[in-house]
This record gives sequence, structure tokens and C-alpha cells, in this order.
Amino acid sequence: MSGQKPLIYLVLGAAGSGRREVVGNLVADGLEAGCERALVLLAADEASDPADAGLPATARWSWNEDRSLNLPGLGDATHVFLVADGRANPVDFIEAAKAWLPLSGGELARILCVVHCQLAEKHPALLAWYEACAHFSDVLLLNRREGVANKWLSTFQNRFREQFFPFLIELVKAGQVKNPAVILEPQARRMSHVFDEEPNWVIAGTTTEADDEETEDGAEDVEIVPEADPYLEQRAGGRRVKEIPDIRKFLEQP
Repeated sequence: MSGQKPLIYLVLGAAGSGRREVVGNLVADGLEAGCERALVLLAADEASDPADAGLPATARWSWNEDRSLNLPGLGDATHVFLVADGRANPVDFIEAAKAWLPLSGGELARILCVVHCQLAEKHPALLAWYEACAHFSDVLLLNRREGVANKWLSTFQNRFREQFFPFLIELVKAGQVKNPAVILEPQARRMSHVFDEEPNWVIAGTTTEADDEETEDGAEDVEIVPEADPYLEQRAGGRRVKEIPDIRKFLEQP
């Protein structure tokens, strides 16, 4: 990795889903000891966790008043795991991370989402929250599966497979993934084009005639524009077109 940009992994998921334990496993079993150095960036608003003892070098990040990310420097890290605020809107985090990445000195490797299966099964309304995370993710890691019905797990996975989501789906057992190197492989498998180097261009028609008549030169009056991400698109008042549940309401429930 000498002379190369550090690889940055964004880690989504609700608070309590076991993200830190999973990151610890990915670092311990997926990186080459002595040659690759990991830095884990945790949200300042999240409390410490026993799993922190299994992490390498850590630092805290916070939100600025304008909802941008306030992050420390990456130092000599070769792999950086930026763990989202598990009590905040993941779409806000993605938008802020996109703005930060060009300034970071690193490059995006993958976006991982750790799914708290017990929480998602208990609160069906959270499916919309996880669908938003899935939209941006390259890998879905199903964690906290103890006591969760097999039927629910199958239905949850099939929902995305039937929609041809390209991401990987892996099961987590006791905080361990089967093959950490596969999870860390810096290959994009996400549905969203937000982080693509070149925007995904689409055709937007601008013809105003009710019968969609052609223009005088025989061509339709159209415009080629960057594709708007359905989760980042906003209404005139600033609210997002596609809103998702507030995860805090479900985390606070007994």
C-alpha cells in the first residue's frame, strides 16, 4: 500500500447492531498484519462499547453545524473505517461523506451495512430505513440473528434479490464473517451512483407541447442531465423527496 491512497470503508447500521465487533473482525482477519494499518473513526455522540477493545487505532468524528463531517486526519492508515452515527439519518451521513471524500486524501473502497436483524424483525416500519441503507451499500451483513425466524430472514434477503440489488449478502455469526478478505475487496456492488467518478447521465424531456410534437429540425427537445439519486433528491422546502423513519424512535422503545 506504500504510496497509495488509503482505502475508506463507510459502515452503516443502527446503534447496537454490532458494527464495531464486525469491524474488529474485518481488521484482525482481513488485513495483513505489519503491512496494513487500520484506523476506525467513531461518532462522538455514540457511547463507548466493550467491542472497542478489539479495535485498532480509533478516533472520533462529529457533525459540524452545517451537517458536514468534522474528521481528524488519516495519518499513516492504509484502511479507514468510518462508522456512521447509528442514531442519525444514514442518508445525511452518505451525503456528508460524499462531500468529505475528495478532501480526505483517500478513496472509497466499499460501503458496508450491518443489519440488526432482531430490531428489524420487531419493527416492520424499519424496512424502509434498511432499504435506504441497502441502496447505498456494497455489502449487507446480517447480524444479531439470535431468535429471529428463518422465514423473516429469507423474506428480508429475497426482497432485495428479487429487485436485483447487486450487493453481497453475508451472515455474521458471533461477530465473525466467513471471509473478511471478500468483504473488504474494493469492488463497487451498490445500486446508487452517488459515488461514481462519472455521473450517470439520463435523458430529461423538456418538450412543453401537449402532443409532444417534434422540434423544427425533427428532433425531440430533450436535455441530458445527471441522474438524481432518489434518496438525496430534495423538495423545494428542503425536505427529501424520499423520507425514511427516524431510527431513534425505535431504539428508544423497550
